[in-house]
Amino acid sequence: MKKYLLAPGPTPVPPEVLSAMSLPIIHHRAPEFLPVLDEAKKDLQWLFQTKNDVMILVSTGTGGMVASVNNFLNPGDKALVLNGGKFGERWTKICQAFGVQVEEIKVEWGYAIDPQTVKAALDKDPSIKAVYMQASETSTGVAHDTKAIAEIVKPRANTILVVDAITAIGVFDIKTDDWGVDIVVTGSQKALMLPPGLACVSVSDKAWAMADKAKNSKFYFNLKKERENLAKNQTAFTSAVSLIIGLREALKMMKAEGLENVFGRQQRLADATRAAYKALGMELFPKQSPSNALTAVCAPAGVDGQQIYKDLRVKYGITAAGGQDHLKGKIFRIAHLGYADTFDVITAVSATEMVLKGLGHPVEFGKGVAAAQEILCKK
Repeated sequence: MKKYLLAPGPTPVPPEVLSAMSLPIIHHRAPEFLPVLDEAKKDLQWLFQTKNDVMILVSTGTGGMVASVNNFLNPGDKALVLNGGKFGERWTKICQAFGVQVEEIKVEWGYAIDPQTVKAALDKDPSIKAVYMQASETSTGVAHDTKAIAEIVKPRANTILVVDAITAIGVFDIKTDDWGVDIVVTGSQKALMLPPGLACVSVSDKAWAMADKAKNSKFYFNLKKERENLAKNQTAFTSAVSLIIGLREALKMMKAEGLENVFGRQQRLADATRAAYKALGMELFPKQSPSNALTAVCAPAGVDGQQIYKDLRVKYGITAAGGQDHLKGKIFRIAHLGYADTFDVITAVSATEMVLKGLGHPVEFGKGVAAAQEILCKK
């Protein structure tokens, strides 16, 4: 059975990237590795739309999230966490692990954060030192308004904005410098089109000033040490050499496509996927502001969403994603980020039609596919 990877991470890796990573291993302190890391770090700045240093950590995206807490806050400091899903919850847990006092703005899963609630919370308590949010909440398929929230945080000299953009960077426009976002985190296994294993973290001057006063414990995830080494085209510890070689190749591919074209492709795939499931009479889970990284779809009444996810994998070789926590069995998620294009959407939609038919749900074959094609053929 041919396998199709349509989950929101890990995502497919292009053959060009796999080929680059298959070259004989080189030493991470050898002279021939220095230009590799130099090119990758500069292209990451292009992707992040920043002049700030972008540190490359050997970890998953969660490691980048951890580094975005322990390098900047002290035990007892206050943080505001915008919690609209599973990964908003993760910010809270990480902050609490380092003794940070957390105030949460919670919204029902499927809804976006209202920026005015952020303003109200910061006006009420100016001692809040950091705001933690998701640009794209992967568990719900919702995009939060990073730009609007950045406009609220930017003028506050003693508060930084930290954005988990793990399923946003390389998917939709995140103008790190123009918007004044202080810390941005992404992971290699999403739109960067790599296997898991790298976290990339950009840090502003405003955030570095806060790091100088941070007393929280840190050893491996020490961004100041990483920054010092990055200036010499090194990482502080052993580099993930093959992954960084692959990163350089993936970024070359993205630059050749052009940033606006990357965003346009992701928008088209997202629009087509959403139109397809609506044409099948299915409800999308996000009630507002759907993310272009993935589409979360409600299972039809009387159909187990977990069974849809399972049958896609077992019967048709398609790995998508199910619902998390209280959404398990209620939704399934189809990703269209990174190394994705027209026929990934067609494959996902046509297979869903077949799965629903197999589960006894009434389906008009081709109806969802046709709706997707109407959008996908307009390039």
